[in-house]
Amino acid sequence: MNGLVLENVCAGYGAVTVLHDVSLTVREGELVALLGMNGNGKSTLLNAILGFVRPSAGSIRLDWEGESTELSGREPHRVVDLGIGYVPEGRRLVPNLTVEENLRLAAAGRSRPDLKDNLAFCFETFPILAERRRQLASTMSGGQQQQLAIARALMTSPRIMVIDEPSVGLAPIVVDQMIQAIKTLQSEKNMTILMAEQSFFQAVEVASRAYVLAHGRVVHAIEHGLDADAIETIRKAMMGVD
Repeated sequence: MNGLVLENVCAGYGAVTVLHDVSLTVREGELVALLGMNGNGKSTLLNAILGFVRPSAGSIRLDWEGESTELSGREPHRVVDLGIGYVPEGRRLVPNLTVEENLRLAAAGRSRPDLKDNLAFCFETFPILAERRRQLASTMSGGQQQQLAIARALMTSPRIMVIDEPSVGLAPIVVDQMIQAIKTLQSEKNMTILMAEQSFFQAVEVASRAYVLAHGRVVHAIEHGLDADAIETIRKAMMGVD
């Protein structure tokens, strides 16, 4: 099975442990939602996957085409080279570079030979970026910047996309558009996606499966689709209701 596998991951900052024995799986072609309110460890978990935080215990593994690669302990650029694309919370674009310059800057390592094809794919996926390819990133709207942040990750030829809070700072109508754009990447382009999000209703509408994180632990996992009963279970788990 191709995918990303976390097993009993513990991680934190200094003497403070944030994640406690977290286990989850993202299979090829899925859009998996990681749900939870702010401060419950979602970003820490994604940072552990990307190598910005070193787990103190457990395993983070990329299983792909018969090879199993441990990601824990690797530098972030090495993790990206292995096929993990990252869209950070807050976008973190280079503000004084144009749209195209931001995208070209992201193409490095294993994805460099595919720069031209990846650039064409990004412009096809997000036509507004093609129209504004020479516009400075800092002068774009929040929604356009979020599209650029996602496209920048696509420039790395990812096997799996890890997206942190794509709704932050966006108007509700733009959030809907952004979540649907992420769903389109999964459903039409067969992209594998792990999306951390606190915007519950939008996330469960598009996700294949979901995990709820509270106080650094997975308190509920929906493994077989999100029907009405599963969605109500997730809602209660996020609110801390039994």
